Amino acid sequence: MLFDDTFCTLSEPTEGQFRDRGSRFLAYAYPIRSETDAKQRLETLRQQHPKAAHHCYAYRLGLGKDHYRVNDDGEPSGTAGRPILNTIYSHDKPGQPLTNILVVVVRYFGGTLLGVPGLINAYKSATVEALANARFETRTIDEQYRIRFSFEQMNSVMRLVKEQQLTVLSQSFDNEPTLEVSMRKTQVNSVLDRLSQLPGVQTEWMPNG
Repeated sequence: MLFDDTFCTLSEPTEGQFRDRGSRFLAYAYPIRSETDAKQRLETLRQQHPKAAHHCYAYRLGLGKDHYRVNDDGEPSGTAGRPILNTIYSHDKPGQPLTNILVVVVRYFGGTLLGVPGLINAYKSATVEALANARFETRTIDEQYRIRFSFEQMNSVMRLVKEQQLTVLSQSFDNEPTLEVSMRKTQVNSVLDRLSQLPGVQTEWMPNG
């Protein structure tokens, strides 16, 4: 399924928990921007819960369903990470996925084996509980560009920036006027096309962050 340039994510970290036959499943959900964010969050939880039996997780980044990772951390294959991820998917809305999110479920073993169905239910239920307590917000996928131009083109460039409501990140009007701007992904093609029609204007894509 193709999405546009908006997505839903968490406004702030949230937690939930589930218990079954003595085992405790503590779910921690975080908004993230990158795999590095996910690894740092996971490492922090490992330090906070060093005696836990498992730290299972799933995270999702970007639009669509192709950029994700799941980890069962020693639980039977498919009983932890995948149920967590499927619960994240279940919160998708038409044209607006729930993404840029990490959910880690920390398990303290209670002495009784739960079996495959029990584990799937436990990891799913803990995640459901965490997301039930969450606050969500809509964000846009943005791209950043550097625009170089002559003083003769300044009025035209600034008019376009204002018309398209681009976010100016920085600006310099020394020898070579330069703007660094952020724009929604769906704006990119039309904005770059209009800039290319202005003589002497150069654009350069900038990696986010």
